[in-house]
Amino acid sequence: MSSIEHHIAKISSAEHAFVVSSGMAALDVILRILKPGDEVIAGDDLYGGTNRLLAYIRTHVSVTVHHVDTTVPEALHKFIHPTKTAMVLLESPTNPLIKIVDLATISKDVKERAPSAIIVVDNTMMSPYLQRPLEHGADIVYDSATKYLSGHHDLMAGAITCNRDDLANQMGFTINAIGNALTPIDSFLLLRGIKTLALRMDRQQATAGAVANYLNNLGFHVNYPGLADHPGREIHERIADGNGAVLSFETGNKELSERIVGGTRLWGISVSFGCVNSLISMPCVMSHASIDAATRAARGLPEDLIRLCVGIEDVHDLLEDLERALVDAGAVEYNVSQNRYVKVHSPEANGTIACAVEKLELDTGLDKEWLVSAPGKVILFGEHAVVHGVTAIAAAVDLRCYGLIAPRNDGKLSVHFHDIEGFYHEWDIEALPWDVVTPIAAVGEQPLDQKLIAAISEGPLKELEGKRTAFAASLAFLYLYLILSEAGRRPSISFTARSTLPVGAGLGSSASFSTCAATVLLLLQRRITIPVPPAPTSPNKSHIHVSHLGRRALPQVLAEEVNRWAFIAEKILHGNPSGVDNSVAVFGGALAYTRSGSERRSGMESIQGFKSLRFLLTNSNVPRDTKRLVAGVGEKKINEPELVNGILNAIQSISDEARRALADPEIPRETLLSALSSLIHENHGHLVTLGVSHPSLELIRSTTAAEPYRLATKLTGAGGGGCAVTLVPDDIEASDLQNLIDELIREGFQPYLTSVGGSGLGILSPYDHHLNRRTVVTHRVAQVPGQITPPGTPNPGDESSTRLNVGNAAFEPLRPSFEMSSISELSSWVESLGRWLYV
Repeated sequence: MSSIEHHIAKISSAEHAFVVSSGMAALDVILRILKPGDEVIAGDDLYGGTNRLLAYIRTHVSVTVHHVDTTVPEALHKFIHPTKTAMVLLESPTNPLIKIVDLATISKDVKERAPSAIIVVDNTMMSPYLQRPLEHGADIVYDSATKYLSGHHDLMAGAITCNRDDLANQMGFTINAIGNALTPIDSFLLLRGIKTLALRMDRQQATAGAVANYLNNLGFHVNYPGLADHPGREIHERIADGNGAVLSFETGNKELSERIVGGTRLWGISVSFGCVNSLISMPCVMSHASIDAATRAARGLPEDLIRLCVGIEDVHDLLEDLERALVDAGAVEYNVSQNRYVKVHSPEANGTIACAVEKLELDTGLDKEWLVSAPGKVILFGEHAVVHGVTAIAAAVDLRCYGLIAPRNDGKLSVHFHDIEGFYHEWDIEALPWDVVTPIAAVGEQPLDQKLIAAISEGPLKELEGKRTAFAASLAFLYLYLILSEAGRRPSISFTARSTLPVGAGLGSSASFSTCAATVLLLLQRRITIPVPPAPTSPNKSHIHVSHLGRRALPQVLAEEVNRWAFIAEKILHGNPSGVDNSVAVFGGALAYTRSGSERRSGMESIQGFKSLRFLLTNSNVPRDTKRLVAGVGEKKINEPELVNGILNAIQSISDEARRALADPEIPRETLLSALSSLIHENHGHLVTLGVSHPSLELIRSTTAAEPYRLATKLTGAGGGGCAVTLVPDDIEASDLQNLIDELIREGFQPYLTSVGGSGLGILSPYDHHLNRRTVVTHRVAQVPGQITPPGTPNPGDESSTRLNVGNAAFEPLRPSFEMSSISELSSWVESLGRWLYV
């Protein structure tokens, strides 16, 4: 016996082993034991090649073959003849229906009724590592060693094992006579492969279990012995040491199955299995195509059956690829109520149902995802003074906060604040302090309900007292959720907030968060509505629709209502905010803002003709306390009224001059930049006198003012840390600007090169024709039953449109990708979703 044969015999509990040129060569050697007139009992769910060879010997060797359902041992009894039954050919699990055969019981029954019959088992599906049929009464066992024993599909081989000397002598003679023994080099390769058999099989069957459970959770009929309800599982557990790595499932439609098989990328299309690569096939049109359709039907082999042979790739990659193929093929859809993908039971009805419910769903708003965004801000002039009635000049920056609500169906409310140390929390909705909620005013300023704030703080947020930032954000969100909820409308939702803005740096991250939270809750409660899209261009009706790519699509009344509630959230977060931050977050662009209660005319006025300006925003990474800083200036005003009032008047003059310059359409660009630089220097000096600067901000300022840069820098926001803003002139050398950025980074700061004056509040359009059918997803996501990760973006030419928000939709849910996208990819990902509507 060669080294490889000795090794195979040892792991198979066998006395004899032979290796030949292929698995089918092994079966051919075994079947040569038969003679004319013999009868063979075989299973009705066998490998296609086995069926072909049995058909051949039935026709040319005059051997009778009975195909029987071997999962029922008693079904064999009537076919067993004491002298004519020469061989019983079994597989367990069977291929491809994964039926379990009680090898021990059948072996015992056959030996009792036909003592000379030979029990042959094809063990390729399990390999000797997981199952050794010789231990359960089999006489001969063979494997296609091309598969698990080799594991790499770089050779073809077959292995035969037995314990009887007479059978070994017969088969040894045949192998020697016909010359199909395995070559030396293939023997070496096979021995190499067997060394990793255990490692491979452990990985493969673990992944196969995950795939089987995933498909089962989607609602497909799955054949896999690892599933709790798989027929014969208790038998399999008795005779095998594992569940294997081959499974199959039914889709209910042959064409659908073909689309799924053709749509995978990592799963290779092949009739083989057992190697490190995962494979997918349709047995009825591939491995079992040689069996006529009528026979396949009689044996219960579904035409739509898909077989999966799991390799050693990453389980998440395999599941993501399979899910993408299922969604692209139309086999699964996202069910909002279950918050996962489910099998499509009636694909042809989807379009009709979607059209019928579209308007209803937009009206209710309870069973859809809403994705919104709001920009950060930079106060160019008027920090702190704005609290005391001085006009502030502020502009939106192109860094944004994003908010997403998604429906739940479990009576809970959850928040996930990515930028606050990944904070996540959930509450039972009915346990919230509804008894202290009072009706809100329809219009006008809404005073804070201190009783409600106390009830939230001392109730659902009691355990968060040590987490100041997360506590404040949760308080603002819960307050809005409670006070905006109408009677009987207490929707179960998850709210996720993410930001490309640095948090706590004075760039309005809290205001953009407040705007996002207010917007999604107002949408949820139908207190604001998205306008109907204008009619498309129609030459026949002489109507021309000019696309503005979503700009100015949200009406003023909607923006004002959002701003009203965003300001409420800001009051909860900061105590005595100016209102400028949330106004910029809602309205965007650049504006002059004067708070009510002063001698000057209050209100907000957009600065028309605002020219795009470049700024370098530098985060000092020094935390600051806005409430303390604002209170400190107020106290200084009480103690030194003449000094502070003089500073406030000076800052008002600066804001007035900056406002005129920014709105002047005829002022030369060079003159504008020079004037703004001077005003920035002057404004910062006054803020230093008010005591709201910080050594880190002064270091940033001196760095940017040094040669060769000579740039104007001031603190922005509350000061005391946070961010500094530097005006970047048009003619600065790119190399100088990069050197400055590098120098700031070396000093431990975080610079952001940005433009100001962009769009304000944005809402992802809910209308089908505005949405892209797919989203870009390259991320691994947390798994929930029936959901892995949404698929990727289609070709640009794909204009097909389906629903985003309904249970029978083809649009993938936003939340998994929204949660997992990296910060660098977040902005481009949300823009790829479709048309955004802006104020």
